[in-house]
Amino acid sequence: MKNQFQDAAGTDAHALRPRRLGIDTYQEPVVYLREDSHVCKSEGFESLSRVELRWDDKHMVATLNVVTPKGFGALAADEVGLSEAAWRMSGGCGSGTVHLAHPAPVESFAQVRAKIFGHAFSANALRDIVSDIRAGHYSTVELASFLTACAGGSMGIAETVALTQAMVAEGTRLRWPQQRVLDKHCIGGIPGNRTTLIVVPIVAALGLTIPKTSSRAITSPSGTADTMETLAPVSLDVASMRKVVEAEGGCIIWGGSVNLSPVDDILIRVERPLDLDSEAQMIASVISKKVAAGSTYALIDIPVGPTAKIRSEAAANTLAAHLVEVGRTLGLDVEVAITDGTQPVGRGIGPALEARDVLAVLRNEPQAPADLRERALDLAGRILEHAGGAAPGHGTALARAVLDDGRAWRKFQAIALAQGGLREPVVARQYHVIEADAAGTVARIDNRRLARIAKLAGAPRAPGAGVDLLAAVGSCVQARQPLYAVHAESPGELAYALDYARRQAGVIEMAPT
Repeated sequence: MKNQFQDAAGTDAHALRPRRLGIDTYQEPVVYLREDSHVCKSEGFESLSRVELRWDDKHMVATLNVVTPKGFGALAADEVGLSEAAWRMSGGCGSGTVHLAHPAPVESFAQVRAKIFGHAFSANALRDIVSDIRAGHYSTVELASFLTACAGGSMGIAETVALTQAMVAEGTRLRWPQQRVLDKHCIGGIPGNRTTLIVVPIVAALGLTIPKTSSRAITSPSGTADTMETLAPVSLDVASMRKVVEAEGGCIIWGGSVNLSPVDDILIRVERPLDLDSEAQMIASVISKKVAAGSTYALIDIPVGPTAKIRSEAAANTLAAHLVEVGRTLGLDVEVAITDGTQPVGRGIGPALEARDVLAVLRNEPQAPADLRERALDLAGRILEHAGGAAPGHGTALARAVLDDGRAWRKFQAIALAQGGLREPVVARQYHVIEADAAGTVARIDNRRLARIAKLAGAPRAPGAGVDLLAAVGSCVQARQPLYAVHAESPGELAYALDYARRQAGVIEMAPT
């Protein structure tokens, strides 16, 4: 009997040889066929078609690009080229023969269309959608549609809970022997604010358990994992993570490497270029990862300011209530700290520049940013009081003692060593200082535009790129005094960022003295 891929003569007409092309498509599986490929002709495939690859007893859905016969090192007509993401997902395609065909329709996308037209998601619909996303059945366009459908306050609390539960179900869920497993997270929105790298060693130095899994940047110049990666490895598997936590009581690693919420990592890939971070997705992302990490308690920092992610106290209180409710539904004790988001925290904006500030605080260096230090101590104090490590009202004092006497720095070194070794952050080769046009007082700093400058300079992709803030709100400056410096790895990226900076009035707003 012929199989579905055989022609009338019994020939395996759709059999192709897989070839690794070494093309980086990030997390999106992409495959390549020659335009004169018999499969392209027989199936009517065009560029950007969704195709299903089958080999042995496995399958994968990918996006197709069609190339000329001489493209990509003369790809043969009987070959299918695989991007790095596709090669990883396929495991090298097993026995070495691949079949291509049209994938089955993604039935769950009908629920996304319904949501766009005003219908609520059911829990079953969200489970199906998240399952299909995890399986790679959604194209980038379909992912963008799902994210947009969830934005703009369109998701109710029941939908947010269901989305969070569905995301937890699709990943690894860690279990720890300790009764209390602590965590800390910031929703972002202000540059710098790299308090996690200070809080974790303070808490762990007192014998408490805080296995911190962190995200990479979505819309910011650096995520916690990006900053930590300039100091120590963060891509640990579950077994390695457990060894670090067993030895040191804490870790600071990238959550994507332990598969805690793989659907969130897929969505982040699309959120990043869209510069989109809706409340429902934010809550589902945060809570799903905390639950999956085995945490029993999480302190969540919500910075509030006119150019922060959350603009008002009222919006912060609403978000806080939703975080607490969703966390409670999934068995997580959530505490919220509403903090000042009117300006960046610390001086550095970008992975290595933020890491430099963290090291200065941990090492108790005289020039360490006082605002980063004090914010980290306050957050650590709250966690210590909740966990019973400090009496009510005495948490910050205990955290300060652990930082001042060097225990936090020693613990950070031990964690970094356990994760693979401590290193000094890199220094970018190019920089340019932006000066004040006239004397005055710094009245306002635009977080979003300053972060945009850092990203245009290359952060977080280039670890040393970013912005060094040299004047804080309230400081008096003279004409020609430095306000901030832009750092980049190449002259072209520096020029790109500076061109944007010069066209933006009010990145740092001055008031006359």
